[in-house]
Amino acid sequence: MKRPQLTTADASRPETTRKRRSPLALTAVIVGVLIVAFLALSGVFADVLWFQQLGFFNVMATQWVASIGLFLVGFFAMAIPVYLAIELSYRKRPVYAKLNAQLDRYQEVIEPLRKLASFGIPIVFGIFAGLSSATRWETVLTWINRTPMGTTDPQFGLDVSFYIFELPFYRGVVAFASAVILICLIVSVATSYLYGGISLTGRDFRVSKSARIQVAVLAAIYLLLQGVSFWLDQFATLTGSSGLITGAGYTEVHATIPSKAIMAGIAVLVAILFIVTAVNGRWRLPIVGTALLIVSSLVIGNLYPWIVQRFQVQPSEKSLEEPYIQRNIDSTRDAYGLANVEVEPYDAITTAEPGALRNDAVTTANIRIIDPSVVSPTVRQLEQIKPYYQFSDRLDVDRYEIDGAVQDAVVGVREVNVANQEGWYNQTLVYTHGYGLVAAYGNQRSADGLPVFMESGIPTSGKLGEFQPRVYFGENSPSYSIVGGSGDKDIEMDYPAGEDGESQTRTTFDGDGGPKLDNFFKRLVYALKFQSEQIVLSEAVTDDSQILYDRDPLTRVQKAAPYLTLDSDPYSSVVDGKLVWIVDGYTTSANYPYSKIEGLSDLIADSDTSRRALAFDDINYIRNSVKATVDAYDGSVTLYQWDKEDPILQTWMKVFPDSIKPVSEMSADLLAHVRYPADLFKVQRAVLGEYHVTDAGAFYSQEDAWRTPNDPVSKSSEDVLQPPYYLTLSPGKDADPTYSIYSTYIPLATGSTTRNVLTGYLTADSNAGSEKGKVADSYGTLKLLTLPKGDTIPGPGQVQNNFTTDNQVSQVLNILSNGGQTTVINGNLLTLPVGGGLLYVQPVYVKSQAETSYPVLQKVLVAFGDKIAFEDTLDQALDKLFGGDSGASAGDTDVPGNGDTETPTETPTDTPTDGATPAPTTPSDSGSSGDSALDTALKDMQQAITDRDAARAKGDWTAFGEADARLTDALKRALEASK
Repeated sequence: MKRPQLTTADASRPETTRKRRSPLALTAVIVGVLIVAFLALSGVFADVLWFQQLGFFNVMATQWVASIGLFLVGFFAMAIPVYLAIELSYRKRPVYAKLNAQLDRYQEVIEPLRKLASFGIPIVFGIFAGLSSATRWETVLTWINRTPMGTTDPQFGLDVSFYIFELPFYRGVVAFASAVILICLIVSVATSYLYGGISLTGRDFRVSKSARIQVAVLAAIYLLLQGVSFWLDQFATLTGSSGLITGAGYTEVHATIPSKAIMAGIAVLVAILFIVTAVNGRWRLPIVGTALLIVSSLVIGNLYPWIVQRFQVQPSEKSLEEPYIQRNIDSTRDAYGLANVEVEPYDAITTAEPGALRNDAVTTANIRIIDPSVVSPTVRQLEQIKPYYQFSDRLDVDRYEIDGAVQDAVVGVREVNVANQEGWYNQTLVYTHGYGLVAAYGNQRSADGLPVFMESGIPTSGKLGEFQPRVYFGENSPSYSIVGGSGDKDIEMDYPAGEDGESQTRTTFDGDGGPKLDNFFKRLVYALKFQSEQIVLSEAVTDDSQILYDRDPLTRVQKAAPYLTLDSDPYSSVVDGKLVWIVDGYTTSANYPYSKIEGLSDLIADSDTSRRALAFDDINYIRNSVKATVDAYDGSVTLYQWDKEDPILQTWMKVFPDSIKPVSEMSADLLAHVRYPADLFKVQRAVLGEYHVTDAGAFYSQEDAWRTPNDPVSKSSEDVLQPPYYLTLSPGKDADPTYSIYSTYIPLATGSTTRNVLTGYLTADSNAGSEKGKVADSYGTLKLLTLPKGDTIPGPGQVQNNFTTDNQVSQVLNILSNGGQTTVINGNLLTLPVGGGLLYVQPVYVKSQAETSYPVLQKVLVAFGDKIAFEDTLDQALDKLFGGDSGASAGDTDVPGNGDTETPTETPTDTPTDGATPAPTTPSDSGSSGDSALDTALKDMQQAITDRDAARAKGDWTAFGEADARLTDALKRALEASK
């Protein structure tokens, strides 16, 4: 054999060059692999540091160990059987098989790659199987640590935990095993065909003995798995939807469930036929059996249930479905925590009699007239102080004990805003935190319509006592900051100081809020994570530095407790000398038998909460199982077991031991600030709108279904629901006033059939008490006030329409709008069960069109029955509404100037009811003298607004106050002239 000849180019090429190429290429590959590995592992290392610092490393470790373990299980459970299937088919191939020309060509192409394919195909399938298995770590861990629910389903008599923890696991295992066997069957047939074990020439079909045994056994195993799947499908009918209800109805119980059992039996029988074929080599019986299985699935599994539904159930649906509807009602109310709702008839009166509020003095004194959705710009202008601070667009509602009395408060956190700061140094090292909490009395206003603060200013001062005001962790904190390592010199901007606010006080973070950057490797890891070389290069980053990130309270709690669904509205409170965020956590499931499945994002969406995309949106079970706190200074997360009876939480506490503290460790101050969570209440009000009806017959006819009314003051182009509101109120005629969350109901209807009249009023007791480690017995009590069906109690939409179309109200609103120079903003429309009826209260704000303007509370609208009053203060409006004396004082009784002037007033009872808008009375109706006085007053108002805005822009607060006083005086004169 001749040796290959070198070409001229090969001969002229230096031998050393040819030898050095391989080591250089290998070195480049190794370096590239190391870089990729370092980049991948650096992210994992950063997570390790973060979880270790937070104290929840066991949560991360458990997830990683479970995921890696399941990946390996999935990988080998798929790869090994597929490899064996390929190898057995190849090794047992016929030695002298007759192959056609086409197969010969295939073999010539594939044979050189056979070894690679025999390993590569199983590895590829194994990787996909492993990745799929790794995502099921929650299902596997909850199955291993499952806790009985203590309630049995009404069909099979099994504990509900079987459906929540076990059935998903068993179905997942069966589905995975079926996929493995099916892939093995496919590769076995393909390999046998390629190497002659299975041959098909014209009508001649031949199968070798080894191929026959392998294929038949695999088919038998697959069919046995299908039999198990059919059997498990019986139980799945209890969590599926039959159209009318969630759960098994008449058709499912009498047709679908029996058909599933029959199909399981047929699948097992056909599997046995395949085993027989593996022995005797006859394919006729298993083929006939397989055809029978397919036909049976169509006839027994689909056609028969359809016949029963169409010809037996539909003609007598109400009577036949009634027991199953009752199952659905009972299970849904239990799963959503509605089983113990207290229902109380509330015969609301509509006549506003003098002294009617005498027995509701506490509720009346706590009516909130400061709207947290409106006053954020006002608080921002008055309390932001510097442009590197910010407040959320919507403030929160809380309550504090002030001078021995509990006061509802509107609160906001002054967080840092680095958007306008130049350079990495300023954004990361200097402007690191916000400062303080601002709290305003919910029921008070100043003479010029501004909030009255119980806590404000920098440094913060007021009624809330001493607390750590620095906010390093908040809803709007920067993505990351580096703190605590400035050495002898403080570089973090703390707060503006001095009379002019131009000097600055500096500080250095001294808590334990993030991983330490105490070596070069850690700095490099975070430089890669945040793509900033400054973390490595800056001299201000020292061995004492800490890096703070993942600073949003929801993010921190979600990482510490990945099994929880979190409430969309964390809120801040001063607790035990600290500023903390309080977060509500829910355990949820979509597998509670017979309970109605709902989309969580749809249930919680309203004018305050936009619809959000959730990974697992469907639920039919929910519990507020955890209360969590996040320290605003050091970011520490504490989880408390709020619902001690929830089996799902008990299961997760077995998975992550020692990560949740008992409620007995909650301080008295913390208990005084936790509340009934808004998202849970929204879910319950939506479900109760339909499931307040507990009789199956009435439920079927939907004769008394309710819904939440749309928000009458929403600016959205789409209809959005009115949010629930937190207020101190008395839920019922003989109930004591307590801090509560409430919502109203109107009839369920759409389009022209909609009637905006009240049918129900739902409250939840939000007062958890103030005794260490002990939750008040009344906390969480749901009370549903049902209104008389014969009387027409106006709903929020109807009341808002009455306000808008009233002659005297519209006239005053025209004056307040000042010819388009100012904007009138309607605040939240509150509904309170007082005086034996339902009182509506709405603050009315005025905002200038100037660039730096903000809403100012100017008037209050109230309604009771068909009477309306519109005054400067709530106290005046209530007195006017109830014949000159409401019998109780409102919280704004002591507003300076209250009662000094007369303002338009109560509206007569002839409010239009046909929906027509009456023509507003214009100022010219008052005569020429009124016109002159009104014109003068309007001009004075305009000048005062201009002067006030100019003074605010210059920071001249003395001139601002003088201009604001002139504006108030001009407004009073305009109102007088309008009469």
